[in-house]
Amino acid sequence: MQYPFRHKAWQTYVLNLSNNPIRRVFTQNLFISSKLSLKSPKTALLVSALLLSSSWNVQANGKKARAGNRSDAIVIPSPVINYVRPNLELGNGKYAGPADIWSPDKGFLVQSINSESYNLNFPTTGMDGLYFDLLITGIEPEELTWEPVTHEGITATVTNVVANDIWIPKEDKRQVVARVKLTGPEARNQWDNPHPNPIAKPQLPQTFELVGRDIKTNDEVVKYGFVLRQWFVNRGDEWNIYSDQLAWCNGLGYRMSRVRDLTNTKCGVNFNFPCINGVDGATPSSSSGDSYMRYIGAGFFTEWGEMLSYPDAGFVRYGCWASNAPGSSRLYHVDSHGGWVVGHDGAIDYAVCTTP
Repeated sequence: MQYPFRHKAWQTYVLNLSNNPIRRVFTQNLFISSKLSLKSPKTALLVSALLLSSSWNVQANGKKARAGNRSDAIVIPSPVINYVRPNLELGNGKYAGPADIWSPDKGFLVQSINSESYNLNFPTTGMDGLYFDLLITGIEPEELTWEPVTHEGITATVTNVVANDIWIPKEDKRQVVARVKLTGPEARNQWDNPHPNPIAKPQLPQTFELVGRDIKTNDEVVKYGFVLRQWFVNRGDEWNIYSDQLAWCNGLGYRMSRVRDLTNTKCGVNFNFPCINGVDGATPSSSSGDSYMRYIGAGFFTEWGEMLSYPDAGFVRYGCWASNAPGSSRLYHVDSHGGWVVGHDGAIDYAVCTTP
């Protein structure tokens, strides 16, 4: 897989220090190269601290420092999105992805800021009611405004919330974050209908670019892009045999999810998930093999984690049916609580449909 280099934008503050007494440090020319003003309290505080540090240095050096003019450059990071955070539960230990993809405490690292390679970013899969957080440094979320983005009936909406989910690390709880919520085709009013009417079927892939603008000037400050390749529809609390769930998905105009649509658990590692008739999880496979490994583009549960943590997604249990491979009668249960897979012949289970 190709990983473009990530980089931070920087603001440069140049402070001219003359050979005059220290009281003049704060009256010399301060050149600021940035789209962003110093209205952010954290940024202003940081600049003040750096200026004060410089002034103490001049005072301490005395005559030696005043022997000639010098210029110091103070470099401060511009606003940047470093992480996008879905549910972090079951995201450490054997569930953790590679360090350049996944942080157990922060979520997925931004893989690309180039619109031509937004497809490398999280998420590639979606469902009505799911959400993730944009972890932004260099500016307060309250200083930004975002327009909703809609393609093919799927909308990504950014709002500021106080993050208090049970899976958020203690040090990040009660912090205001920019939260992205997905809304789109769903079938809640047909959960108990064995013969549902078709619903909207988005033509995918679709590229979403979210732009955070200065709430006062409307200038672009930060942006984040991703490409949705699959859309999923949940049947909620309807528990049924495979043939009935398959008919329900088909009635919507969707198909039943396969193992590889949901998880990158590797076949053959656990006796409950043998390598038969080409059935396997998504790639790259989990390093442990018997569970998912958090990764971008390697399955719905692999990306989003445990589903019960998203109250608006409509899940009442952890997992669902997964369809058999062509030429095989074997069926599977895939669990969002770790992504494990087990043979599931002749039982009843929940349904998650998908397109394409």
